[in-house]
Amino acid sequence: MDLSSPELKRAPVAAAAPHTAPEAPAADPNGSEILVRCLQAENVQFLWGYPGGAVLYIYDALYKQNTIQHVLVRHEQAAVHAADGYARATGEVGVALVTSGPGVTNAVTGIATAYMDSIPMVIITGQVPTPAIGLDAFQECDTVGITRPIVKHNFLVKDVKDLALTLKKAFHIARTGRPGPVVVDIPKDVSLKTAPFHYPETVELRSYNPVRKGHGGQIRKAVHLLLQARRPYIYTGGGVILGNASQELRQLADLLGYPCTNTLMGLGAMPASDPKFLGMLGMHGTYEANMTMQNCDVLLAVGARFDDRVIGNPAHFASVARKIIHVDIDPSSISKRVKVDIPIVGDVKEVLLELIAQIREAQTRTDPAALAAWWNQINEWRKRDCLAYKPSLDVIKPQMVVEKLWQLTRDRDAYITSDVGQHQMWAAQYYRFEEPRRWINSGGLGTMGVGLPYAMGIKLAKPEADVFCVTGEGSIQMCIQELSTCKQYNTPVKIVSLNNRYLGMVRQWQQLDYGGRYSHSYMDALPDFVKLAEAYGHVGLLVEKPGDVEGALREAIALKDRTVFLDVRTDQSENVWPMVKAGKGISEMLLGSEDL
Repeated sequence: MDLSSPELKRAPVAAAAPHTAPEAPAADPNGSEILVRCLQAENVQFLWGYPGGAVLYIYDALYKQNTIQHVLVRHEQAAVHAADGYARATGEVGVALVTSGPGVTNAVTGIATAYMDSIPMVIITGQVPTPAIGLDAFQECDTVGITRPIVKHNFLVKDVKDLALTLKKAFHIARTGRPGPVVVDIPKDVSLKTAPFHYPETVELRSYNPVRKGHGGQIRKAVHLLLQARRPYIYTGGGVILGNASQELRQLADLLGYPCTNTLMGLGAMPASDPKFLGMLGMHGTYEANMTMQNCDVLLAVGARFDDRVIGNPAHFASVARKIIHVDIDPSSISKRVKVDIPIVGDVKEVLLELIAQIREAQTRTDPAALAAWWNQINEWRKRDCLAYKPSLDVIKPQMVVEKLWQLTRDRDAYITSDVGQHQMWAAQYYRFEEPRRWINSGGLGTMGVGLPYAMGIKLAKPEADVFCVTGEGSIQMCIQELSTCKQYNTPVKIVSLNNRYLGMVRQWQQLDYGGRYSHSYMDALPDFVKLAEAYGHVGLLVEKPGDVEGALREAIALKDRTVFLDVRTDQSENVWPMVKAGKGISEMLLGSEDL
């Protein structure tokens, strides 16, 4: 007889079944378990956080599950930045978890960074028990009050019965309309109390109903104006990236044959190799992009907000007559800084699709002679070759490092993060992005220290991709402790530090506007970054000669499973050109030291 027979194995169980005691009804989950179930319902894969007293019940619930990977960072600011980087690269909602008091205040910079760049995030914060709120309890702060100016919305959950619905609302608000961070503040007693669990499939908010479809009449006006243009221009920002509308933008530009520019946050929406792309515009934009912006007669602005770093002085920008069409999901962004002629509120992808459809059906077309003359003028501006720089055999030019990085990774699945400063602008200018969501940096808030956490978040989401953090010796030290996180969670990112021993952008401004008085912009007593990287268990490479740059980058790429820190000693005197000084107009550019 075969004792392993399935029939024999099942028989005793079947016979015994009638005699087993009925199972007790499952107990209601506590608030922490409800939170975890809500995150699971939202298909959250990664959660970046740091534990503390107010969130220990939540951490206990996380310990009991295995579908969400929690990443223990070394500072709460990095938790939010890493979740932010993940969201930027994937388009999904990033999620972070911090404790009350200093956990919240440490996270504020990350929340504000995400808010300024409209990144979909949910930040879960611990709070002291509800009876202690307002009594200056240990590690208490007014989370709702502190974060109100830097979130799309925030919630304080006082009843565990409201927790699931609140989280549904949080994710819905974060990802719809103009995206943004949402804070959910959970008192410790709420995370312990129990309630029946129900996570709604959908949610409706009476006071929140973002418009998706653009107004048909406004779109018809826009089409008419675009086809009548003699000097047209398409200007796009981060909204095209966030709205996943890059393909629609490319279709529109191809259909019309019009020149196009991207803001710092919009790079990759148009391929850098496309001849219609004029490069980035703004304070450190190309000569041709800025001159075209100032001299066009019809401007189509899509998912951009005419901020100060893009148009410079609004009065100077308004000195040239032009008609402006502005497409944005957020009505408050339209005519905020620049008065527009045809506002279109709606999802940029939906509006672009309707624009394309109507242009194809239109009976008229742009005057080809006028468009050809406009392109001739643009090509004359292009001849200035504003991004040219003098190569050197003696010192490493930072522009050359970025160009080499682009040459070595342009055919690879690569993501580039940056911190903030000169290195950020050089990366934006010299790395030629072909696809969206490959350039991850802090635009609106200009936050130093984001580059490494961004890279960690992306590497977890895209483990097979090459993830490079282009940084400086100033920025990298703000979150350098996250090298420990890289080691623990095996996120082998590559750090390219353009080390000029200065807070480079501060030094550049001090040189140009403050008489060369370099007040506290020189980085003294720097660590040995190679030894520091090795102390964290990584690979460190010192690069001091121009001829060694390519070899070091190749070695970093080849070390696929190791985090590599390249300490690249660059020219201390190099400045970012072109440059529009504060208070000047967009076409009043300095193209080099000869213009000083």
